[in-house]
Amino acid sequence: MIMTNKSFLIIMCLTAMLSFTSVEVYADPEGIVLQVGYEDPDDGDEGLNRSPILVPEISLDGYSVIFDTPCDGCTLRLVDANDNVVYSTVIPTGTTSLVLPSSLSGEYKIEIIQDNLCFYGFISL
Repeated sequence: MIMTNKSFLIIMCLTAMLSFTSVEVYADPEGIVLQVGYEDPDDGDEGLNRSPILVPEISLDGYSVIFDTPCDGCTLRLVDANDNVVYSTVIPTGTTSLVLPSSLSGEYKIEIIQDNLCFYGFISL
């Protein structure tokens, strides 16, 4: 009987200690698949690019765009279904993430403009 009381006491203490621990849940950011196009094909270079094109890797976590590869100095734009630019900013040097305005909601085309290249994909806010 004494052994059962000790076991019960140990189980109760462990249960009480578990109630003081916290569990944090993190959702993985959603990767955005980017395609490549030319921003202005009429600027005289006829789209010739002699080096490989390195497509940026970005992801979305809520309203935060996370840059897995640097996009220093590039322009980030959000374009709505009517081809209106609803948000535009230059990505500062060293930026690893950028918070989009919380006033935006819906489906958008996300564009990263680098020189005459446009990397684009689609996001939902």
